[in-house]
Amino acid sequence: MDAQATSPQTRAHPLRWGIILLMLLALGWGVKILFFKPAQPLRAAPPAPVRTAKAKTQAVPITLGGIGNVLPVMSVTVRTRVDGQLDRVAFREGQDVNAGQFLAQIDPRSFRAQLDQIVAQKARDEALLANARADLARYSELIKEEATTQQTLDTQRALVQQLQAAIQNDDAQIELARVNLSYTTIAAPIAGRTGARLVDPGNIVHSADSGGLVLINQIDPIAVQFTLPENTFQAVNQAVRSSAAPLKVQALDRDSREMLASGKLVLLNNQIDASTGTIALKAHFPNPEHKLWPGQSVNARVVLGERTKALTVPSAVVQRGQNGLFAYVVDPGDTVRVQPLEVADDDGSLAVVTRGLSEGERVVLDGQYRLTPGAHIVEMPAAGAPAPASPAAREKSE
Repeated sequence: MDAQATSPQTRAHPLRWGIILLMLLALGWGVKILFFKPAQPLRAAPPAPVRTAKAKTQAVPITLGGIGNVLPVMSVTVRTRVDGQLDRVAFREGQDVNAGQFLAQIDPRSFRAQLDQIVAQKARDEALLANARADLARYSELIKEEATTQQTLDTQRALVQQLQAAIQNDDAQIELARVNLSYTTIAAPIAGRTGARLVDPGNIVHSADSGGLVLINQIDPIAVQFTLPENTFQAVNQAVRSSAAPLKVQALDRDSREMLASGKLVLLNNQIDASTGTIALKAHFPNPEHKLWPGQSVNARVVLGERTKALTVPSAVVQRGQNGLFAYVVDPGDTVRVQPLEVADDDGSLAVVTRGLSEGERVVLDGQYRLTPGAHIVEMPAAGAPAPASPAAREKSE
């Protein structure tokens, strides 16, 4: 065999290297496809849908607000003033009653018997007095004829006076018995609404019972007691002294900020609570629809005066950030920018802006969470209005 002859292994060597080269080329092409995708052009962010409003000048009230509690103007626990069995209850729980209206009846028989007994005692004493006066008249004639002694006459005169005093006592006892008899009929001392019945008919009640029969609260009108910080006292006191009429007070729902009632200030307390640094105030409100209820917690706002030309925006416009209050102002081209604000007053529906805005500037009212400085916006339709047609829909309709 020729030593230089080509072996099968030698002939296969170039083929092996060719296969390896093809595999490396395929692997490189896959890596390029996987990691080196061509850059896609960036799409512009769509405009953020928002609602906007305009800053405007108007007259707004100057108010101070605090948290208040609703109280009845008057609250009376109806109690019995005599001991006895409760015969009848003439009211329903939760019923509106008038002053003097019949509420309950205590068994009156023993009290009526006492009255009859004392009336009879008075009749007996009157008969004795009549006889004593007749004897006194006879002794007065006999003394002139010296047919009796002066001592007998003086004794008879003293007996007449004693019986007169007894009749006066009888009159007092009769009046007391009549009063006690009247106490067996229990009437409403004030107009208001009854609470839960505390004693059922058939029970023995006593004047010393602590619970009473029922609690009556006057709820129309109704009162709200609230507090303000000590540093507001001078402003409130000056407003009270300079106003010919009582200051107006508004009661608002704590959640919805809805105004429940409007009333008048009746009390600026005569001292500041040193432990809390607050002063208490009380207002009375007409309450025909019973929107205020005893025990309810409300926001109370006392009106001190009026700002005649105040720059205002809806309260929802004002946002709070790390650097303080701000609003999103809409610039020409429907882009927004952040504008720092200074706010003098905010009643939950309207904010008075003292710096940062001008009258007529357009500000974002709703949808702020979608915004960043420089973002484009589009006005959302008002509630109930149809949404604006998309560009494709408009082209199709044309």
